[in-house]
Amino acid sequence: MTGGIESALRARRENDGKCLVPYLTGGLGDNWLETVMAVADAGADAIEIGVPFSDPVMDGPTIQEANDRALASGTTPQRILDTLRDADIGVPIAVMTYANIVYRMGWDRFMNELSASGVSGCILPDIPLEETRDWTAAADEAGVETVMFAAPTSPDDRLPRIAERAGGFVYAVGLLGITGVRANLASSALEIAGRVKAITDKPVLVGVGVGTPAQAVEVSEVADGAIVGSAVVQRMLDGAGPEGVAELIAEFRAALDT
Repeated sequence: MTGGIESALRARRENDGKCLVPYLTGGLGDNWLETVMAVADAGADAIEIGVPFSDPVMDGPTIQEANDRALASGTTPQRILDTLRDADIGVPIAVMTYANIVYRMGWDRFMNELSASGVSGCILPDIPLEETRDWTAAADEAGVETVMFAAPTSPDDRLPRIAERAGGFVYAVGLLGITGVRANLASSALEIAGRVKAITDKPVLVGVGVGTPAQAVEVSEVADGAIVGSAVVQRMLDGAGPEGVAELIAEFRAALDT
């Protein structure tokens, strides 16, 4: 069954558009939900909301700092989900966090809480495909899409299995390393996008190392769109407020629509 995220991304693609999925840290500032809603209004097709974790091994200094600030303010996974429960955001939401948080709450409970909070998808970067059974079984039962990662190091015979299991979209990891803004788009971003696009019709988006509108446009020449995280979170850390973050998203949207 095609869920809300995949449907939204396919709709953009079918209209000859390129998809834009920003990442924001949940609980970062008292106005984080207002920022999410402003980003949706600015042209996001879907939004990733990070549930802060004390040891975000995939993430670089920007998102690590955001996690630290959010946790220091008392943010918890349940508080984020309770905030989302009554929100009318207007685009599908995916939660991105790490396996320890889900394991601690319980696979079934966490996925049911996502569904009850109106969250369409879940992204867990530290669970390899071969160890996803507990997650995917609980998510399937709750109707939650399971976004899967395809790394530059993924062998060709593994990519079809990743794509088959993926729900929402396939997250093509643009480079080896942690999240963060780079001066130039890594050549591996285009390579992994092309490899995944060749074996699936599901939406393929590139994240990690996409930090400017020009880089989003460049990677979208091969992929169906881009995920933008650290550049967005940095604006949140800088206190730009909902309007300032939305202005950045509008710049990405305009570049992708040109």
